[in-house]
Amino acid sequence: MKFQSKIQIENSFDFSLGIKNSFLSACKLWGLLLFFGLLTACSGTKHLPKDEKLYTGASIQFKTTDKVNKRLLKEAAQQSFRPEPNKSYFGMRPQLWLYMAAGENPKSKLKKWMRKNGDAPVLISQIKPSVTAAVIDAKLFNLGIFNSHTQFRIVEKKRTAHIIYSSYIHKPYTVDSLVYDVRDDSISHHILSDKENSLIKTGENYNLEVLQTERLRIDALLKDKGYFYFNPDYLLFKADTSTIKHSISFRLTLKDSIPENALIAYKIGNVSIDQNYSLNERRTARANDTIMIGDNIFIGNERDMKIKPEVILKSVYLRKNETYSRQNHAITLNRLMSIGNFKFVQVKFDESANNAQGLLDVTALMTPMSKYTFRAELDLVTKSNKYSGPQLNLSVLNRNTFKGAELLSLNMAGTFEAQLTRMAENLFSYSWNPDIELTFPRFIVPFKLKPTNSLYVPKTRFVLSYNYMNRVSYFDMNTFKFGYGFKWKNNVKNEHEFNPVNISYTSIGNRSAQFDSLMLSNPLLEKSYEEQFIAGANYSFTYNEQLIPGKRIQYYINLNVETAGNALSLARLIGGAKASPEQPLKVIGSVYSQYAKLSVDGRATLNLSDKDKLALRAFAGVARSYGNSSVLPYSKQFFSGGPNSIRAFQINSLGPGTYHQQNINRYLQSGGDIKLEANAEYRFNIYKYFKGALFVDAGNVWLQKSNPSDIGTPFRFSSFMNELAVGAGAGLRVDVSFFVLRFDLAIPLRKPWPTNQRWVTSDIDFTDATWRRENLMLNIAIGYPF
Repeated sequence: MKFQSKIQIENSFDFSLGIKNSFLSACKLWGLLLFFGLLTACSGTKHLPKDEKLYTGASIQFKTTDKVNKRLLKEAAQQSFRPEPNKSYFGMRPQLWLYMAAGENPKSKLKKWMRKNGDAPVLISQIKPSVTAAVIDAKLFNLGIFNSHTQFRIVEKKRTAHIIYSSYIHKPYTVDSLVYDVRDDSISHHILSDKENSLIKTGENYNLEVLQTERLRIDALLKDKGYFYFNPDYLLFKADTSTIKHSISFRLTLKDSIPENALIAYKIGNVSIDQNYSLNERRTARANDTIMIGDNIFIGNERDMKIKPEVILKSVYLRKNETYSRQNHAITLNRLMSIGNFKFVQVKFDESANNAQGLLDVTALMTPMSKYTFRAELDLVTKSNKYSGPQLNLSVLNRNTFKGAELLSLNMAGTFEAQLTRMAENLFSYSWNPDIELTFPRFIVPFKLKPTNSLYVPKTRFVLSYNYMNRVSYFDMNTFKFGYGFKWKNNVKNEHEFNPVNISYTSIGNRSAQFDSLMLSNPLLEKSYEEQFIAGANYSFTYNEQLIPGKRIQYYINLNVETAGNALSLARLIGGAKASPEQPLKVIGSVYSQYAKLSVDGRATLNLSDKDKLALRAFAGVARSYGNSSVLPYSKQFFSGGPNSIRAFQINSLGPGTYHQQNINRYLQSGGDIKLEANAEYRFNIYKYFKGALFVDAGNVWLQKSNPSDIGTPFRFSSFMNELAVGAGAGLRVDVSFFVLRFDLAIPLRKPWPTNQRWVTSDIDFTDATWRRENLMLNIAIGYPF
């Protein structure tokens, strides 16, 4: 649900009246004094206890004659600074001020609230710098600096104090060699066969974290070779240092006392599957029938088999008599959960009951969800074109349609929108949109595919939908869509979607004279509405690191490729007909579209701290019509402007090129064949669920030179930079993890249409009601813009 509207603030005074310069100067002086007064008051240091100073943080200096990576050492040392000082915003500490202003024993509700929501002062007397210095030395030891010495000094001011730590260090010890001395021949063989993947490299600096990660790597390797009970703590790195060379030699061994079962490579024994397991069965045992399907035991009778056994077995990678593998264990868990029919999945392992050494019996326990789900939603939608109204969504979900874990979704959406403003003509529209979606937890293709060992179940999706829209006083629109495609993932970061069949047919009827007049005034729109039969395919690839915690820089890339009309034109060409825009060919009585479209959306999030981030985004898209089409269908064009685009401009209002869409409050705007856009946003924490943002957006859309429309200017490498729109602003977000309500207030800094001066920063005047009405843009939306 996305909203966008202008904010209008009426002035109570006319600032354009002749106010004397001396009076303005006096106001500025008093304002400046008031500002510095607020800074002093909100610093929070006024009510500190007697003889106490506020701790404002610490810094570290490194003293050495050797060449070292000071940035890495600084990051490690800063993790030792405890406690953290009170939060400061431009020298102000509002939360500390709230706490201190409330007093020791607040009586009123207001002061109790201030005390509860404020921050207690962090005093220099509470800091133990000698302890912190020892922790810093320990952190440096873990990075190969075995003989560091850290001192400190306290720098005091009138009401605050700061600590400066000084560490005397040498260059880190480096790895000289790694020798494997593992007494168990089988385990030693597995480790040596994979030693080229070792994380410990000769010549690199010593790092305790690398040693710990290497133990985890070897443990994972052995777990995949059947060593179910092995533990990384059973591996020891014995070190020998050389003071002269500043190097260290390692010898990898096993602990002297290791449980016997940790040295056994286990195989899978019996495999039992219960797809109707209830958590209550832990307390009340039940007698069950069993059915043998191949080498697998299914618990229950035929009536209990809600999902066909062969469907379940496609996701079970733990097979009888095969060597245990933790990778296959993880694949089994993930695939059974991603089928979408179970609340919980648990895989239990027990040593074989027949006393056969080296066998593990497996039991897969699955708790099913309800087969049917009904959902009803009623929303109030407000759009940037000033249309508002209710929206009703109804849906019924069947999670096991043909006993193969197929998801059948029946949906019905209805909307009513009306434009009720002073400038409006009381226009309104309504629509209803039924659709059917059927998803299979496997590939449905006319040929056999080789099974993969992906953690995720592939999906095949069929979609059939119809949409009826009545734009009162304009037209009726009927749209039919059919889609057939696949979704699959290689790993948690990579996702693919391929739709080899993507068909839509749109017809427009009951065209009013007003709508025809609008089309005549905009040939591009007229042409794009004529070509409304689309038959093509599309592919999407997404690489997403934003789900991986702990990364300082997280990347996101989405690539989309789409084509349409090629198969139809080829078929007609074989039949002797040639497609051309001047004499376009038709299918079922409608001209079909032929085009190719490519877009790339790249993002990077730089985590400056736990709560502060710098988010960057770049988008580039290009599309070209050819063969049977001279322009793109309206629904396939690129648009710019709005709450998830250039926020200083109304939705879809920019371009193409230098074209100025002055009448953008109606249903339709002009799009383009090319889109370039860049966004930068600094996100910071304000208080609990309240987040802030400062942002800059730039971009536009253009037509290809081959496009027959004469609206705006076509894209040229020599001039497109001069035709970029630029906007900036600030935002407030209410972020409760599962829901984000966003408010972004933006102003244009540069307008792409021809004026005396495209940069309009000199025109900014917040005291002018006309300027505010035309330039202040408030975006209200759900979720982050990117």
